[in-house]
Amino acid sequence: MHPLISLSALLGLAGSSHALALDKAAALADCLSKASVPVDAPGSADYKLDVSSFNLRLNYTPVAVVGVNTTKQIQDAVSCARQLGLKANAKCGGHSYASFGLGGEDGHLVIEMSRMNKVVLDNDTGIATVEGGARLGHLAVELYTQGNRAISHGTCPGVGVGGHVLHGGYGVSSHTHGLAVDWLVGATVVLANSTVVNCSETENRDLFWALRGAGGSMGIVTEFRFKTFQPPENLTTFIASVQWPTETRALVGVKAVQEFAQTMPAELNMRLFISRDFVNLEGLYYGDKAGLQAALAPLLKITNATLAYAQTGTWLDQLKHFGGGTNLDQGHGHVEHETFYSTSLYTHALDDSQLQNFVSYWFTQAKANKRDWYVQIDLHGGNNSAVAAAPADSTSYAHRDYLLMYLMYDRVDNGVTYPADGRSLMENFASNTTQGMAKADWGMYVNYPDSGLDQADAQANYWGSNLPRLQAIKKAVDPDDLFHYPQGILPA
Repeated sequence: MHPLISLSALLGLAGSSHALALDKAAALADCLSKASVPVDAPGSADYKLDVSSFNLRLNYTPVAVVGVNTTKQIQDAVSCARQLGLKANAKCGGHSYASFGLGGEDGHLVIEMSRMNKVVLDNDTGIATVEGGARLGHLAVELYTQGNRAISHGTCPGVGVGGHVLHGGYGVSSHTHGLAVDWLVGATVVLANSTVVNCSETENRDLFWALRGAGGSMGIVTEFRFKTFQPPENLTTFIASVQWPTETRALVGVKAVQEFAQTMPAELNMRLFISRDFVNLEGLYYGDKAGLQAALAPLLKITNATLAYAQTGTWLDQLKHFGGGTNLDQGHGHVEHETFYSTSLYTHALDDSQLQNFVSYWFTQAKANKRDWYVQIDLHGGNNSAVAAAPADSTSYAHRDYLLMYLMYDRVDNGVTYPADGRSLMENFASNTTQGMAKADWGMYVNYPDSGLDQADAQANYWGSNLPRLQAIKKAVDPDDLFHYPQGILPA
């Protein structure tokens, strides 16, 4: 770290003739230095680490990167950005599929949070206090180690708690225990005017509502407070192999899966994983193998699926399974990269015509693509879903009432350039599925962003009917859109 850096290095634009940008860079360097905010020196190991993007298709050059350790440093960094008319963004885990932690475009001030990762569990209340730069794996290990507690969250250990929770936080326990955001009971936030506020159901309630689904647009959370639960002793991870060699078989199978989703037992969490070469039903069951087999039996029969793997273990065992066997306890310095295009979709149960569109595109178009793609259909809603059980307006997460959530991902091998026309594969997969649907009958998941969306479409697709209220709250807490990114909430 070095508090003052050269102008050309700060901008990452050596030789640039843009005088205004240079003037702002000089003023920013001076402001950060006077406030003793630690700045990554470009070219240093810290800088290279902190500006690295998970999605190598989307790399951006910030005006500066600050590696903060305290709330005061965040306040001062935000104050400097505001004074100079710069945009600022928190980067927590750095796993945004559209690189929004880097601003989603060049020239932002990046406030790198991952050095702030303490987790403290109060065993009397079950409330966990978590710094804003913690990662999911570290959070899980600490909660389990400190008191055999947990929250519901996603599967990748290196993902930052901040981005994940503030935009929903779906995972393989969500059917049983809801979204990560449903476990949030309070937060401490640095606002655009650099003040610090607390929010909860009883304090700054509008801000608290907005944080739980659109938080990246509202402020920088320095501390989360979560209620927790005690996980059961036995949880069973499973994979059931599906053989659908023809469109006709696949059509019957997908229809059966979505019908099963309507009444799937609360203790079962499952997704349909479709790739070019194989199809699986996979997930997590709150109980032992015998209970899993009984819960799955009707679906396995009608889909011609075979239970290929079932392993009962602890809470941490299942996290390791879904984390791909990597070390759970990740912190600052975690590095992970892929090159890909992603998009997403929420729908109610598809009718026969929509099912046919989905399956036909899968077999005639998607299967012809030789890249490493998948469509993961999470059984998101239904009669027994904890996600759907919460009131639709309880948080700004806008899509609780949808039965199915589709996560679409198209990847190339390391070192290979993603093709310029590659994104059409998944874009068309989604558009063929929604063909003929009213706009109100589908949505998209902001934690699986489609980098091809413009801001208007992104706001409408990610936040639906919640958008007007979110825009009003944005105007109240960030009227000049300091915490801007290309698909975030704009002030009313």
